[in-house]
Amino acid sequence: MTLEHQIEFISHRSPVISTNGIVATSQPLAVAAGLQILANGGNAADAAVAAAAALNVTEPTSTGIGGDCFAMYYDAGARKVTALNGSGRAPARLTIERLESEGFRQELPPFHPYTITVPGACAGWFDLAERHGRLSMEDTLQPAIRLAEEGFPVAPITAYFWDSSAQRQLRDAPGGVELTIEGRSPRAGEIFRNLGLARTFKRIAEFGKDEFYQGEIAQAIVNAVDGAGGCLSLEDLSEHRSTWEQPISTLYRGKRIWECPPNGQGLTALLALNILEGFETSSMQPLSTERLHLEIESLRLAFADTRWYVTDPVYSPAPLDFLLSKAYAAERRKLIDRNRAVLNQQHGTPYTSSDTVYLSVVDAEGNACSFINSNYMGFGTGIVPAGWGFSLQNRGHNFSLDRAHPNALAPGKRPYHTIIPAMATCSVGNDVNDGYRSSSDDGELYASFGVMGGFMQPQGHLQVITALLDDGLDPQTALDRPRYCIKDSASGGEVALEEGISLRTVEQLAALGHPVDMVSGYARAIFGRGQIIVKDADRGVYWAGSDPRADGCAMSV
Repeated sequence: MTLEHQIEFISHRSPVISTNGIVATSQPLAVAAGLQILANGGNAADAAVAAAAALNVTEPTSTGIGGDCFAMYYDAGARKVTALNGSGRAPARLTIERLESEGFRQELPPFHPYTITVPGACAGWFDLAERHGRLSMEDTLQPAIRLAEEGFPVAPITAYFWDSSAQRQLRDAPGGVELTIEGRSPRAGEIFRNLGLARTFKRIAEFGKDEFYQGEIAQAIVNAVDGAGGCLSLEDLSEHRSTWEQPISTLYRGKRIWECPPNGQGLTALLALNILEGFETSSMQPLSTERLHLEIESLRLAFADTRWYVTDPVYSPAPLDFLLSKAYAAERRKLIDRNRAVLNQQHGTPYTSSDTVYLSVVDAEGNACSFINSNYMGFGTGIVPAGWGFSLQNRGHNFSLDRAHPNALAPGKRPYHTIIPAMATCSVGNDVNDGYRSSSDDGELYASFGVMGGFMQPQGHLQVITALLDDGLDPQTALDRPRYCIKDSASGGEVALEEGISLRTVEQLAALGHPVDMVSGYARAIFGRGQIIVKDADRGVYWAGSDPRADGCAMSV
C-alpha cells in the first residue's frame, strides 16, 4: 500500500523538557544522530556537526557539504558566546567585467555555475569541532555514514520539496541524477541511499578537511564546475578558511540577543528589535493589526539598511556601533506611521526562500550550539561532482552586479549571506544598553534558536523572540504561532500572512496599505522552519520546540 501525504497543520505538539541535553532539527533521523553523539560522550559542538551531516543525507533538498554554514557556540564554563563564519568566497577569476562580457548585466541566472562560491561547510564542521568539540570527526560522522550507506525512508515534506527541486535543477544539472532515483525524486516513505555521500564522509573522516579542499574531492568539484562552464579553481578551494568572529548583539526586554556579524544578515533582526523595543508591544494582542503593523514596519526599516550595509567586511565594513546604537534606533523609529504602511524600498526589500536547515543542541553541561547549514536554493545549482553525492551551492546569486554597491561581486569576496544562527543570554550586572559587542562575561544562557528560510530568517528571529519575551510563550508554542513574511521587492513589498491570522486582521493590514497574501499548505515553507531551546535557570531544565512546518522534532537524551 502506498500512502499519500497531504499537509495539514492541525496537530498539537508539547514542548520537550530535559535536564540532560536536547537536540532539535528539521529531521528526526538527524536528531537521533545528534543524540547518539551526546550519548557517546560528545558535547554540543560534536552533536551539532553529527546532526548537520545527517541532514545532508536525509534533507539534501536544503543543505549539504557543498554549501556554507554558520555557528554560534555558548561555552557554559566561560559564559562566552563565539561565532563561526563558515561561508565561502567568490572564485578569483570571476569578475563583473567577465560577466558583462558574457551578457550578464543585471543579475546571474539562479542556477548558473558562476553562482558557485567555495563551499565552506566542510571546513566549518572541522573548525567548530576542533575548537569546541571532544570527539574525532571519524566518530562524529559515523551516524551520517550509516544513513547514507544503509538508506533511510524519505520524510513527507522533504519528499515534496525534493520533487520540486528535481524538476527545477537536478533534471538538467551535470551530475544531478545522482541525487534522484533513475531521474525522479524519491517519494515519501521510499528508501534512498547515497553511496557517493558516504564515500565523501569516509574520506574526510580519514584524511581531514584538506581532502575536500586539496585532494580528490577538490579536483572533482573543479571538474564539475569547469564542465558546467564555471571558473572555480583548485587554488580557490585550497585557499579557503573559516573565520571566528566577534558576535554582535543588542539588549531586548532584559535579554541580550546575539547574531553573527556581516556578511550574515543577523544585523537585520537586531536593528528591528531595537526599533520595536520603543513600543509597548506586550500590551498589544500578539496577532493584532496594531502589533503586526509595528513589527512589519520595524523590519522594513531594518532591511532597508542591511540590504545596503551587509557584505563582506573585509571589503566594506559596516558601521556596526552606529547602526546598533539605541540613538539610531530612536531616529529610525520616528519614520514609522501607526496609521499607514511605508513601503520603503530605497535599498531593496527582501525576497524569500526556505532552502536551509537550522538545528540547535544543548548538552548536559549547559554548552549550546546554534547551527545553520545551507545550499541556498534547494539543491543549490544542482551540479553534483561525479561520484561524491552532494550538490554545489548557488550562494553567489546574492552578489550585486552594481559596482557602486557594497555587496558588488569581487574575486575572493564573500556575498551577503542569509543564513543566521542566534542565541540569547541573560543580562549581566555590567551590561550596557548601547553599542555593545564584547565583554568578559556574556551572561547565562537563555536560548539557542533560529528560523531558517532565506530572507525570512531575521523576520522569524524577531517573531519568536517577541513570542518568548513579550508574551511568555514556551518554545513549541512560539514556533506554532502563525507568522508573516515580507516578500519579494518585485511584488511591491507584499506581506505573506499565514493561515491562522484572523481575516479581520488581514483586512485591517490591507487598509493600512500593506499588500497582503494569505498562505496555507506546503506554501507555508515561506515562513521558515525553526528550532528553539530555552533554559529555565530557576528549575535547572531546558525547554525545546521544533517547527511544525518541517518533518523534524526535538528530543532529549
